[in-house]
Amino acid sequence: MSINKLIELIRRAEVLQLTQRSKSSLYLDEQNGIFCPPVSIGCRAKAYLKHEVETVIQARIEGQTLEQIKALVRNLIAKRTANNGGINL
Repeated sequence: MSINKLIELIRRAEVLQLTQRSKSSLYLDEQNGIFCPPVSIGCRAKAYLKHEVETVIQARIEGQTLEQIKALVRNLIAKRTANNGGINL
């Protein structure tokens, strides 16, 4: 397994600060497929991949449609497992 980039994990509080969204809005965005869900980092802990959060924020800044953002999120999630367990960003 090779890591091409340093993966930075951030917790929900930092995501909320970066996005300026409420917890419930963030949860709804995840459920609607317009924000990447967190990954499990332990039995009861989850974190977000910082590059995914920044990519979705950038898409919103660029004015992409909800359908474009949904496609982007699907692509980002697919990249998590695209390398049979390896990370290829």
